Order: sequence, then structure tokens, then C-alpha cells
Amino acid sequence: MKYLVILGDGMADLPLPALNGKTPLQVAKTPHMDRLATHGEIGLAQTLFEGYPLGSDVANMAVLGYDPKRYFSGRAPLEAAGRNIALAASDLALRINLVSVVDGKMHHYASERINDEDAYAIVETLQEQLNSDQFTIHAGTSYKHLLAWHHGPDGLILTAPHDIMGQAIEHYLPQGVRSDELRHLMEKSKDILAEHPVNRRRLERGEPAVSMIWPQGAGRTPQVPTLRERFGIKGAAVAAVDLIFGLATYAGLTRIDVTGATGYTDTNYRGKADATLKAFDTFDFVFLHVEAPDEASHDGDLAAKIAAIEAIDRDIVGPILAGLESDTRILLMPDHATPVSLRTHTIDPVPYCLTDVPFAHAETHRSYDEQTAAASGILIEEGYTLIEKLFA
Repeated sequence: MKYLVILGDGMADLPLPALNGKTPLQVAKTPHMDRLATHGEIGLAQTLFEGYPLGSDVANMAVLGYDPKRYFSGRAPLEAAGRNIALAASDLALRINLVSVVDGKMHHYASERINDEDAYAIVETLQEQLNSDQFTIHAGTSYKHLLAWHHGPDGLILTAPHDIMGQAIEHYLPQGVRSDELRHLMEKSKDILAEHPVNRRRLERGEPAVSMIWPQGAGRTPQVPTLRERFGIKGAAVAAVDLIFGLATYAGLTRIDVTGATGYTDTNYRGKADATLKAFDTFDFVFLHVEAPDEASHDGDLAAKIAAIEAIDRDIVGPILAGLESDTRILLMPDHATPVSLRTHTIDPVPYCLTDVPFAHAETHRSYDEQTAAASGILIEEGYTLIEKLFA
């Protein structure tokens, strides 16, 4: 038996007036996901929890079978692991976004998807002028980078920039223990970037300037058992974002990079499917993550979200179902809901589908969506236990 998780980040949504009261999952053309729902178990799972960040870090940790209440220590150390950045036990890791602020409001949490060339030039300047015995900036990709605060404090209160799009940033600046030191660093970054050559070129091209760094997801290195230690499986992760590869590192999964996998709506969907099928020659388990629906949701782009869901179905689920050579148990789900109308994550339970391939006989057709999952009457309140059903 082989085991597969297909995770469409942020696929779940709310009913929308623009879709006549339906969700993107309900209107998207997803015949292959519907086949999984028809022949398997469908229900709802709770992957986010009160008192914890409503983020992909907590949610994907839960999907991988780790109780966030026991193991979660922050997003940034996971992303650091995804980039092979070593952290000392006394280091506080923080994700820093390159954000665009206009008239004191968060214009865009990702500087409208700044390209790697511009981002590296900006980060290089920030490293030259801000790195010290206290702070070290590490380059990531696009708008996502890392800050190590040596001997940094616990007790910071940080807000994710994608949660405050269009809002005044003064209400969401870092608070808590020694937060004044972090705010000072942000102000210094703002001064450095004000006249940066990259920003002059971006403004000439009609793109927003990168205003400053914005910290979020602070944490320290977690201690977790691997999935092999827990379940005796040998696994791999197919993804495109540091967070997932970092989680994979701690879970003991082998990283598989795919050419053209971007983490956005232009990702190489078919390449991820092909890499998954090839991985089954070596591994018992594959965790396949697709970021695209979440990014479309944060941008408030309904058409792009529907297109991303349909691409996952057409170019990932379909080819995988056609190419499987062994009996396989598939868990299909989002990590969390990211309603397009809200442009941020919500704590709502998400639809999951657990199916064995080849398919058993089914009497009636079912679609894979939030309404069908809710109608099943199944709610797994501790979503991190789903992995036990997968490997049962």
C-alpha cells in the first residue's frame, strides 16, 4: 500500500453572492476530486485551533499528524529548516515580509509578488546595513525572508501582514517584550529602502515600492518525532515553499523540488504530479502541497482561485489517478479555509476526503466541496488524527 496527501492550500471558502451562494469548490470543474469523494469517506476536519495562529504553519502541521498544541513553536523556525538555516537554541527566528505600505496602510503584504532579482538586491542592502551581533537577515525568495534575533525574547505579539490588507499599520506594529527593538529595526529598514535603486525602478515600471520589512511567525526550533518513528513509513514531500519543506525536514520526509514549481498560480502542476508518481518508486508516502489557491485568495482574485482548483484537479489529481501502479490510500484536503471575500484564513473546519484506489463500488455520485462534507455529519475535531486514519 502507498499513501498520498494532496493538499490544496486554502481551497476551502465561504458561499459567495458572485457564485449564486456557492463556493469556489462547488463551481469549479473537479471531476477527479469528485470521483475521490464518491468512492471514499468525506467529512470535515478541524486543523486550526483557538489560541494559535490561523496560519498554514499550524494547519499543515496538523495535517501531517502533529498536534499543534504540543509541537507548534512558531512559523519562522520551520521556514528556516526549509532553507537549511541553522539556528542556535537561543535564537528567535522571525519571518520577514517585504511589504508595500501606502499612506500608512498595508497596500500589499508581498509588494505585489516582488521578483527574486529585486528581492535579492534589497535584502543584500538590508544585510549590509542591518546585520549585527543582535540581528541577522537571511535571504529567502520573493517577499519571504528570515530574521534571526540572537538571544531574542519570548512574548512578542506580531500580526501577519496578509491579515491587515488596506488597514493602518500603526495599529498592528509589534507589541510585547522588547518589541521596541524590533520596531526600531523596521524603521531603519524603512529609511534604507526609501531611496533604494530597486524602488526607483519599480516605481518607473508602475509597481509599488518596497516600504519596509514586516516580522511575523516568531518561534524557536521545535522538537518533533519523525513520521518514520511514529508510523514506520518512508516519505517525501513535493512542494514549492519553505514552510512545507521545513515541516518535511522535521517530519523526516525527503524534499523533492520540481522545476517550474513557484508557489503561485503559475506553478508547474503537472510537474508536481509526475514527481509524485516517480517518488512512489522509492517512497511509501508522499505529501503533495499546492500553494496556488491560497495565494489567489489573499489577492481577492476569485477567477484565479477557481482556475487554480481546476488546475489541481485536471493536472494533478487526474494524472495521478491514471498513473498509480500500486494500491494507494489518498487524503485530499485543504489545510485551512481562505475565503476570497476576506483575503485571510479562518478557523472553519475544512472538507477532507479519504479514498482507497482502486475504487470500491459506489451507489451514488458525490462532489468534493464544503457542503457535501458538512452534510456527511462527520467532524474530526482533532484534525491531526486524520494521519492515523490514512496509515491505518
